[in-house]
Amino acid sequence: MKNPEGILFFHLHSWSTPPAYDAVEPLDLEEFLMSQLRSEDSDLMHEFGDFPDDDMKVEQVEKERRTIRHSVPEDGGDLDPHVRDCVKSYTQPWLVVSRRCQGDGWSAYSERVGLHKVLHKQIFESDFQPENKDKPSPTLAGLSDDSDRTLTSCDFNLRSLAPDQRVEGLLAFSSHEELDRLHQEARHAKRHPEVFALYPPPDEDDAVEIRPIPDCPKEHTGERILIRCQAMKFEIDIEPIFATMALYDLKEKKKISENFYCDLNSEQFRNFLKPHTPHVDHSTLARSAIFSVTYPSPDIYLVIKIEKVLQQGEISDCADPYLTMREIKICEAFCQRLGRYRMPFAWATVNIMEVISQTAASDRDVTDSDSLKGGVYEFVHRRTCSCLERNSERFTSMEEACYNVHTFKPATITITTIFKQEGDRLSDEDLLKFLADIKKSSTPQRRIKTIPGCIKLDMSPIHDTPQACLSTELIPLIPVAEKNIRPVKEVLEFPSSEVYVPHNIYRNLLFVYPQRLNFVNRLTSARNITIKIQFMSGEDPSCVLPVIFGKSSSPELLQEVYTPVTYHNKSPDFYEEVKLSLPARLTERHHLLFTFYHISCQQKQNQSGNCETLIGYSWLPILSCDRLQTGQFCLPIVLDRLPVNYSLHTPEKLPPQVPPVKWMESHKGLFNLEVQTVSSVHPQDNHLERFFTLCHALEGGTTFPVRIKDEKIPENKLEHELKLSIISLSSSNLEPLVLFLHRILDKLFTLIMQPMVIAGQTANLAQIAFESVVSIVNSLHNSQELFRDQLGRNILLATYLYWVFRLPDPPRDTQNAAPSSDSRYMTIGPATAARVGSMLLQSRIRSSSNPDIPAQQASDEDAEIKDILSAKGLNYPGSRVSTYVETSNYPNSAGSTRPSNRKQFHEELALQMVVSTGVCRENAYKYAWFFFELLVKSMAQHVSQLDRYTVPRRSRFSDRFKDDVTTIVSVVTAEICTILVKQQKEVEQAEKINISLAFFLYDLLSLMDRGFVFQLVRNYCNQMSAKSVSMPTLISMRLEFLRILCSHEHYLNLSLFFSSPASAPASPCPSISSQSSGSYQEQQRILALFDLSQEFKQQHYLTGLLLTELSAALDMESEGGKVQRKAINAIYSLLCSHDLDDRCVKTDVRAKVSALYLPLVGIIIESTNYLDFTVYAHTCCCRLQPGEYNLYLSVFMCSQQGKSVATLAADTSRHLLVCFLWVMKNADRNLIQRWTVDMPPSQLNKLLELLTICVSCFEYRGKQSSDKVSTQALQKSQQAKLQLEEALLRGMGARGEMMKRVGGMDRTVGQRENLRWRKDLTQWRQTNDRQDKTKAELDQEALISGNLATEANLIVLDLLETIIQAVPLNECKDSVVGGVLKVLLHSLTCNQSTTFLRHTFSTLRALVVKFGDLLFEEEAEQCADLCQKVLQYCSSPVDENRSQACATLYLIMRYSYSNASNFSRVKMQVTMSLASLVGKSSDFQEEYLRRSLRTILAYAEEDAEMQNTQLPSQVDELLRNLNSILSDTVKMREFQEDPEMLMDLMYRIAKGYQTSPDLRLTWLQNMAEKHNNRKCYTESAMCLVHAAALVAEYLSMLEDHKYLPVGSVTFQNISPNVLEESAVSDDILSPDEDGVCSGRYFTESGLVGLLEQAAELFSNGGLYEAVNEVYKIIIPILEARRDFRKLASTHDKLHRAFDNIIQKGHKRMFGTYFRVGFYGVKFGDLDEREFIYKEPGITHLPEISHRLENFYSQCFGDETLVMIKDSTPVDRKQLNPSKAYIQITYVEPFFDDYEMKDRLTNFEKNFNLRRFMYTTPFTKSGRPRGELNEQYKRKTILTTMHAFPYVKTRINVIQKEEFDLTPIEVAIEDMQKKTRELAVATHREQPDAKMLQMVLQGSVGAIVNQGPLEVAQVFLNEIPADPKLFRHHNKLRLCFKEFIMRCGEAVEKNKHLITSDQKEYQQELKKNYNRLRENLRPMLERKIPELYKPIVRDSFKRLSFRRTLEENS
Repeated sequence: MKNPEGILFFHLHSWSTPPAYDAVEPLDLEEFLMSQLRSEDSDLMHEFGDFPDDDMKVEQVEKERRTIRHSVPEDGGDLDPHVRDCVKSYTQPWLVVSRRCQGDGWSAYSERVGLHKVLHKQIFESDFQPENKDKPSPTLAGLSDDSDRTLTSCDFNLRSLAPDQRVEGLLAFSSHEELDRLHQEARHAKRHPEVFALYPPPDEDDAVEIRPIPDCPKEHTGERILIRCQAMKFEIDIEPIFATMALYDLKEKKKISENFYCDLNSEQFRNFLKPHTPHVDHSTLARSAIFSVTYPSPDIYLVIKIEKVLQQGEISDCADPYLTMREIKICEAFCQRLGRYRMPFAWATVNIMEVISQTAASDRDVTDSDSLKGGVYEFVHRRTCSCLERNSERFTSMEEACYNVHTFKPATITITTIFKQEGDRLSDEDLLKFLADIKKSSTPQRRIKTIPGCIKLDMSPIHDTPQACLSTELIPLIPVAEKNIRPVKEVLEFPSSEVYVPHNIYRNLLFVYPQRLNFVNRLTSARNITIKIQFMSGEDPSCVLPVIFGKSSSPELLQEVYTPVTYHNKSPDFYEEVKLSLPARLTERHHLLFTFYHISCQQKQNQSGNCETLIGYSWLPILSCDRLQTGQFCLPIVLDRLPVNYSLHTPEKLPPQVPPVKWMESHKGLFNLEVQTVSSVHPQDNHLERFFTLCHALEGGTTFPVRIKDEKIPENKLEHELKLSIISLSSSNLEPLVLFLHRILDKLFTLIMQPMVIAGQTANLAQIAFESVVSIVNSLHNSQELFRDQLGRNILLATYLYWVFRLPDPPRDTQNAAPSSDSRYMTIGPATAARVGSMLLQSRIRSSSNPDIPAQQASDEDAEIKDILSAKGLNYPGSRVSTYVETSNYPNSAGSTRPSNRKQFHEELALQMVVSTGVCRENAYKYAWFFFELLVKSMAQHVSQLDRYTVPRRSRFSDRFKDDVTTIVSVVTAEICTILVKQQKEVEQAEKINISLAFFLYDLLSLMDRGFVFQLVRNYCNQMSAKSVSMPTLISMRLEFLRILCSHEHYLNLSLFFSSPASAPASPCPSISSQSSGSYQEQQRILALFDLSQEFKQQHYLTGLLLTELSAALDMESEGGKVQRKAINAIYSLLCSHDLDDRCVKTDVRAKVSALYLPLVGIIIESTNYLDFTVYAHTCCCRLQPGEYNLYLSVFMCSQQGKSVATLAADTSRHLLVCFLWVMKNADRNLIQRWTVDMPPSQLNKLLELLTICVSCFEYRGKQSSDKVSTQALQKSQQAKLQLEEALLRGMGARGEMMKRVGGMDRTVGQRENLRWRKDLTQWRQTNDRQDKTKAELDQEALISGNLATEANLIVLDLLETIIQAVPLNECKDSVVGGVLKVLLHSLTCNQSTTFLRHTFSTLRALVVKFGDLLFEEEAEQCADLCQKVLQYCSSPVDENRSQACATLYLIMRYSYSNASNFSRVKMQVTMSLASLVGKSSDFQEEYLRRSLRTILAYAEEDAEMQNTQLPSQVDELLRNLNSILSDTVKMREFQEDPEMLMDLMYRIAKGYQTSPDLRLTWLQNMAEKHNNRKCYTESAMCLVHAAALVAEYLSMLEDHKYLPVGSVTFQNISPNVLEESAVSDDILSPDEDGVCSGRYFTESGLVGLLEQAAELFSNGGLYEAVNEVYKIIIPILEARRDFRKLASTHDKLHRAFDNIIQKGHKRMFGTYFRVGFYGVKFGDLDEREFIYKEPGITHLPEISHRLENFYSQCFGDETLVMIKDSTPVDRKQLNPSKAYIQITYVEPFFDDYEMKDRLTNFEKNFNLRRFMYTTPFTKSGRPRGELNEQYKRKTILTTMHAFPYVKTRINVIQKEEFDLTPIEVAIEDMQKKTRELAVATHREQPDAKMLQMVLQGSVGAIVNQGPLEVAQVFLNEIPADPKLFRHHNKLRLCFKEFIMRCGEAVEKNKHLITSDQKEYQQELKKNYNRLRENLRPMLERKIPELYKPIVRDSFKRLSFRRTLEENS
């Protein structure tokens, strides 16, 4: 890099490039284009618009005016220079630099609006709704487990059906090539050319490459409201009345609009006033006004003041007739006489914001309807309190208020409360107090009289200016009315706080407000006082100017105006507003003249017609020290006459006169007034006025000394003062600074360009002017009040640069210049120039903050400078000056020629940037964007003036300038690095600078030598790689930078896309022979195209850099994948722009462009590890078998274990994949084919894996969830969306800025909106963030996402075909074919459109035809999958899908029969597939499948070639078998609602396949799936354990490994039921038979997979102990395989299981069991059968009862079904044969005593259960319950066929035992139970006091004392007479003994648990216990002597009571 300023580089070396990053040296682009461009490339390049000469065109854009002509001063002649500049600035056209081709790539987005009209609707099965068939009601025919129904018996004759339409020409092709050609043609027809048109556009958050075009500057207007005065009348109509309207903001206590005057007087009343208004101008007849509100607040009131003609009497007197309805005739007389004077009369008000909010809220007009009669204003008032509270909420966020103002419904306001004016309370302060009272209580505090009357107003929002509208200066606005209609006036707003919008039109108005007059101390008769106000240009009465705006029905402009009169008031208040149009040129003579009169209301006899009596005069000079006077004044009043030359002085400071002046009240200030200006010429700011005045003095035409305020500045001080004024510019107030911003910047830039000649000396103000610019830029950016766009650019400055800035005019001649010169430059001789130059150079080195310090002569620094310069081959320092540049003479606007020695603005600016120091330098680089855009705009203007044909690109700019640019870029880059290293908090600042630098280089590419710009890019990239900055941050920065450069409209040409190899070298078709695929070098060359090589990076410079960053980003980790997202989005939006670029329509161009991105394909293939598989795995598993999922994932994830990297988010993955698909769609097919042939197998596998992911990723998600993935990013809040849209589309122009402060937004888009980002104009996304989409929107979204899914999948299919056709016949084709088949099958599992399926089935058929033998031999598992998927589509409701699937299935059968002789295997697989399909899917359509079977039969019958073979009969047999399986399905369908019945049926079907292990396995899995869906995890696990046992049986036959289970015996510990799987004996199962046990599960891995899944399910079901048993079988297999990773995770799972047992051991809820008996012939086989049902943990009897009752009453009807409510045995004879009965009883597991020894834990008591018990109480008399001594109990024990848990949730009862207990035995059992409860409660590990007390209370409590005591008294009181009862008696006695002991323990234990407040309770318990013990003692101590005799051994025979009874009977 050249180093123009060696000095600068000292501190840059710290950024030396780390070895990690080194951008390659770019090509010299200009050189390449001139010397190496081939002609065909050149054509391509021109097609892309090779940098047309006028690439950036500089054009003038006429200003858009609102008015029909520019507002300019009337006295246009000799204007003051400042006014002249202002007027010029406000009227000259904008100067805009635009790019010719910008946005070419994006125009297509706008065309997407109609996209849905051209797309074909894709049909998806998921959206397809066939006509609903009625569900058959279930019938309960033969369903016993052991029924021997054979499977082949066919319930349905297939041949009776009509077959579907056959696919034509299924076998009609001569060769494989022809087949491929036909398929390809079909696939390529009717395809959508642009993938990206179907894809959601890039997210704006990432769109850094948009530089929003700022809104065109406009005059500021707030929210506009049109108010039309419809009616204004009092109850009696006796005289003319006049209204004045204005808006007041109560919150700000301020008047916020000028007055609008209107009257609705009749012609008759107008005639009264004829003498006083000889003519009326049309403009004063307006009755409608447009008010503007910038800052809506809830308290904006429209105040209407009503005046009438002055008449005699107080206001009250004048109001009297209106109150008493007296018509008086004197009005006309008063009008004739006093018609020119007015008096205050009445006023009314309405809160317009309240009306707005109510119309917005209620959506109705506020009209004078019935509900509002009696005064709508009351209606507004009556609700004031509530409304205002509501309002305060409503307006808490200003946005809402604003929103309302913009969109409220038009309303009619009727005001019926009109207050009488009070003469002593007329001022604005009084008015605001009234309004505050009204706000509080809806009426003023002091009861003011109201006058009956009514005012009717219409109010509506304004969107477009109405016709016949006048501006505030009364200039007609566009549109002009054709006919003479009543005008509408725009009312000027006085915003309630600052408005930061630069002036844009000439406006020069003055408002005078007389406020108060104080004549109280004056002893005159002056009581009816009026003031005449005039604007004078001199003292002569003829000097009065007609500049005062008239009111209603008057001339447009008046010379004088009178204030209203308050009758008999010596110190009146005024509310008058006088509006004047200020002359453009003001002199010291201009002044306001006030004349005070007393008006005589009554005409006295001796008086002539004149009613005015002069009181005195006062005046106010308009200028004070050449500055406009505004503010509050209190003027004295002069009596009699005006002094001479009064206008030159203020009344306060009038010098003494002769004769002396007579003052009222000795010169005291008596008249208060306020003067305000609204002017775009008078800055009203000291700093600005000083600056402008001095600048104009400099331009000449001024006489020295210059006067500013009180000081006079001589010529020799001018430079110093000017410098001071320049420095102090940035300290002026923000509002004036913003208002005059354009003027200030223009002036400063002129100063930068003009070396000023002051008093013969050259003053170079460039540096100080530059510093001032920097300072202003800094203060505007730092202001909280101003807005920035999303790139951080201050909007005002961006607007200035884009629209306003133009190169400063060449300087005009000044008086001080030598008269002969043509230009001011000539005054500088060569020597002076050299001196200035050397000073400049030195100022680079030393601090340039004070340019007044003289240079040190010949210092070391000078020597250094000389060295630097001489090293560059220059002789003297002066040559560094950029003042002179040789250019051709070019004409300027005036047509004269400019001199050749001319300083160029861009060079001066660059120089100033380079030499700046300190704070100035810091800020200049901080806000570099401003200076960059300034440079670019000035360079563009410079280039536009050159003769482009003679000046080549390289010579447009001087080498010096290039050096400066290099330095600037390098310094800015260093600045970015510094921020990143030192100030991490400022990263955002660094990003902004980075973006602005990128845009700078982006612009330079259009203006400068492109090779030079690439060199800058390289320097940037190398510099941006500081060691100490985190990698993600650096990559992120470089990415943003490159994204912007790549968004250049000529990016493709810059990247030399045409030199990329778009096609493979011609070679014979690769599928003929691999030998011909070219030499090894050729092969390497093809592969290299897909790598990011040095050569590629050099040739395609920007693309190379971008892909390098992408590759680096994907290889590293970053939080949340931000960097990866950024990199991918960069590529993605770039490809998007190519895809939609009109210039890329031709196929060959697309192929060239996509070849530019071949290395991207390499990068993506390498990055498959990072893609988000959530989408992928999810879609696969939905359609896999239950066991398949885990297996599948484990296999899948194994292939993923490359490196562990955080995966990308789903939407980012999609972006990357869509890029891949785009390249694949557009790349040359031969090239891709050669590449797939040459790539190593591992790479090819990765490619296939990538295609699988693509298929899942772009799966159609159905209408409702239309494109969920891409919407994730768009679920942003409404507000964020608005801000974004605003920032992007409007660049937040001045108006937007304004509204932004209050939250409102002008919905119209900037005039030059950037269509590229108009999301609402694109098809996608305008609706996505809304939840309530309309049907049309949903349909449209579904249409597009359906087309996207189809297109994406077809691209994948194209690529698969390309790969398949390239499979050479003698390489490892089996793996390739297998891989391709895998992807195809995966695509069939996804939701696909009919279009895609048609082509996929064609491809599958081609595969079968070409590689059938391979498929059927090698790919057994895939073949099974293929059969299953095809069969699945055979049951599709969509006809076309079905017919394609049938054709494919038949072809598989035919080829497996004829080519591979493998028909038995296919037969087996098809049968299994059907079984699996039928078992799993609940919405399966068997009628469609039957029709398909019939169609296949038709193919077999019609296939002429095969008629003489066995095939037709084999097919027939197979189809019959399939049909019978379907019949079972129909049955299953009937029992969908009865899960137990359904499982019985599936169980029976599975049992029927005992001889066919594959099918049995399938059905067991189907059962597992069904259980899983019902959350019966244990049963589901059991099904899988049975399946595993089945596999184990098979494996043990096949190979004898120690580590494998020995058949099903090994599984006994899990469940004894498993032994039934061993019934599959050797004679049935011969593993060698073809097609048997060929599934994927009959392997070790399959076994492990099934068991792992079972363990998972046991764990879900809470049976953690079973998990252990399952893993006992798995672990030996894993150990034998040395699979330590799996072992580790297995032991981890076991650890968790045991942990769970410890944690949840006793808390687990196992099943609840019920006995269900069915009685009645209606139940068929179920009649009189009993089952045990297992229900979830806590199921109550009513729940199961309700469920069964619901189901069976549906089957039989409510009347037929009876639920038996008790558990007594059912007597058949008692039952009604026409009814169906169900009996349900709760049962508990039953164990013998010996069993209880083994069943210790809760789990063991709930696992492997076969016996259940329930008890039935009864008495001998037949009643269920009786006294203690007659209460018997029957225990029934049921034994089931299998142990629970089993593969079903209900099991047959096969045995039933019953025994009865005598009353004493019942008592024994009860006492034992009580005792047990006491023992448990007492000995708990963590004692529970409540629990213990409950049990105790039930045992010894006083109330229940009867319980145990009564039992003892009944059975123990006497020794029984019957010796057989002795033992029972004794047993009960011992029970009681233990019981009383346990009670004692419990009472003791309770003593330690109770709290202090329970002591009494404890004593009570103890007392009760003692009482019980005493009562029981005699009975317990009485033993039966016979039982305690010595026993003789052999005679002992143990008798139980029951056995004795049996023997007796």
